[in-house]
Amino acid sequence: RPASQSFPRVWPVDTLQCDHRKTPRDKVAKLYFYYSAMNAGKTTNLLQSRHNYEERGMNTLVVKPRVDSRSGENRVRSRIGLEADAVDVDPSVNLLDLAVRACEHQPIHCVLVDEAQFLSGEQVDQLTEIVDALDIPVLAYGLRTDFLGALFEGSRQLLALADELREIKTVCHCGRKATMVVRFDGKGQPLRSGDQIQIGGNETYVSMCRRHFKEILKTPAD
Repeated sequence: RPASQSFPRVWPVDTLQCDHRKTPRDKVAKLYFYYSAMNAGKTTNLLQSRHNYEERGMNTLVVKPRVDSRSGENRVRSRIGLEADAVDVDPSVNLLDLAVRACEHQPIHCVLVDEAQFLSGEQVDQLTEIVDALDIPVLAYGLRTDFLGALFEGSRQLLALADELREIKTVCHCGRKATMVVRFDGKGQPLRSGDQIQIGGNETYVSMCRRHFKEILKTPAD
């Protein structure tokens, strides 16, 4: 198949095959979306899942949107220092193609996606094909909303299509569950406008509960 040829959106299940170790018949492959605010341990959870598979002699494919370069090229790294190899992808990469090519080299038992909010809607559709056509579970980890409380494209599609939604919890400074993210400028002032995607860490973003998110965005700038 020429490299430029892409898969159609839906293929018959028996057309695409990946010789991975089958789970029991009652353990059907699913698309999972693990979502949270910032600094809740999403990447740590991803790396723990990867370790669990590899400890049982199973292979994983770890994918990360290229736009998030904090961990370096083709790497994922958690805040507590855990890290692993990954495949960086931009919006032009067909994730179903990627999984099929990976299966040509070794059986793939699970696909793990870090920073899944940065995927395109079409790439999330492709994740569903990895599950439905290849019978490989996909675990996607990402933010639900941006610094203004709006859904990211990838998160919106995952919330619509995932078989299971699982929240990874973190806390606001007040002790309540943090569900929102506030972006700050270099002077420590909360931002109320700007590009949706701006890569940053603790120096830029703080997770808060909805109450304090609304309060801080209403506070007049100095």
